[in-house]
Amino acid sequence: MQHKLLASDAGERAFILVLEEGDEAFSCLTGFAKREGVTAASITAIGAFRAATIAFFEYETKNYKKIPVEVQSEVLSLIGDVALDDDGKASLHLHVVLGLSDGSTRGGHFLEGHVRPTLEVVLRETPARLRRRHRSDLGIALIDLG
Repeated sequence: MQHKLLASDAGERAFILVLEEGDEAFSCLTGFAKREGVTAASITAIGAFRAATIAFFEYETKNYKKIPVEVQSEVLSLIGDVALDDDGKASLHLHVVLGLSDGSTRGGHFLEGHVRPTLEVVLRETPARLRRRHRSDLGIALIDLG
């Protein structure tokens, strides 16, 4: 993965990250956010995966149902945010829409994606500190504005 700082002003930074074939996107983005000390940011990306895993949150069971996508797909939209988790570490919450060769799509909570040939990511940081806290009543961690 390559990256470049595009802008830095008043505590706000904007980065472009270019992931390369074979990179695993979620771990690359998480590692970058941790290394750069990102505490609040938005993420957008486009590109392609050779394989990915997405998920659907089943409210009744409070669990994510994994959905493997084991074919080449276009990343039509990957969006999300970065906040700090209960341990004070960068936590990503990302959703993705993947386009398949027949024009159909698959979408959901983004868990894993193996890049082929590239993924272009824009990360926009704000000077705020967002905190994502685990909600036992829901079984997931959500941004806590309190």
